[in-house]
Amino acid sequence: MIHGAIGELERARELFEEAFGAVDEPMLGVFAPGRSELAGNHTDHEGGSVIACAIGCGIAGVAYPNGLDAVRVASDGYRPFEVALDALGPEAAEEGTSAAIVRGMAACLAEGGRVPAGFDLALVSTIPEGGGLSSSAAFELAIGRAMEALWEGPAIEAAELALMAQRVENRWFGKPCGLMDQLAIALGGVSAMDFADLAHPVSRTIDFSFEEHGLALVLVDVGASHADLTAEYAAVPAEMRSVARAFGEERLHDVAPEAIIAKIPELRAELGDRPVLRALHYVGEERLVEARWQALLAEDLRRFLDLTNRSGASSAMYLQNVSIAGAAEQPAMVALALAALELGESGACRIHGGGFGGTIQAFVPVEDAPSFIARMDAALGEGSARRYSIEPEGARAEWL
Repeated sequence: MIHGAIGELERARELFEEAFGAVDEPMLGVFAPGRSELAGNHTDHEGGSVIACAIGCGIAGVAYPNGLDAVRVASDGYRPFEVALDALGPEAAEEGTSAAIVRGMAACLAEGGRVPAGFDLALVSTIPEGGGLSSSAAFELAIGRAMEALWEGPAIEAAELALMAQRVENRWFGKPCGLMDQLAIALGGVSAMDFADLAHPVSRTIDFSFEEHGLALVLVDVGASHADLTAEYAAVPAEMRSVARAFGEERLHDVAPEAIIAKIPELRAELGDRPVLRALHYVGEERLVEARWQALLAEDLRRFLDLTNRSGASSAMYLQNVSIAGAAEQPAMVALALAALELGESGACRIHGGGFGGTIQAFVPVEDAPSFIARMDAALGEGSARRYSIEPEGARAEWL
């Protein structure tokens, strides 16, 4: 049985029967967790390093072959849709939709030698929508694992499937993104990832529990979605890469930090200050990622918290992905200010994931977690703050 998702799988089975009818034979169960970024804010797309973990929420579903040349999907709370498998290239009309992800994942697995065949799939999600916990990547990985199991072919390694999912999100779905979300969900647990070689990312995974070290991982939905902010999100890697191109490179990883610092006057004159600040964030954040990984390995949580606060300050001041410049509404900054006041010297908080709304992340002493959550909910709305455990396993599928 897929651990931690028994209730969701039962709900998915009920949804399947409502949408497609009952199946007497064993069904395929799939599960893909959400993810939380622990270190490396906007470093992955520049060939840098990150630390991320899979968390105890996700997308669960059941699937069964339908004998058709189409994938039919029913998701709890959404309108069902169907994707024909006779043409698998990107379609402009599907950009930004779940259908684009299904079509793209089918194309990637077909390129790997599998023969697409129709199936029905019912899904239930416990990932808060628009909260920056990578529901789209979880959907991609759940679809990928279902297709892997249902269509004959060799097993697909976590990194390989993650690369497929990233390609689908970039090309079929139409959203620029790095590889962190997909790889963290594919791997499970707590992982340090190095994206210097994008075709062959290097990962190190440890068995780690913040709760065992007296800390609760709390993610706070600030009440603003990423949905309409693709342009702001895309500007971050675009501006970082404009600095890299000033040195004849495509990514900041391939530019020596000393070279960037030595050329600050010319870069400011040519590109403006914000690209330069974002490049300087990258330089500092890369150092903080490795320092936080070493702190986790040494179980030095006090140092981890201090470095996390430094990372959060860098994101706010230099990367500038907490609030939209000039906007009257700054929900993430308000949430960070509240969290910092509540935590004092006892924890840490930072913007989470892509930024520009979504969520903030807080590490809270376990004994203070209930009151912290209550105070954040009182200010931002009931259910805004949620406590998460680390999910030790990545995206997976098995016959039930």
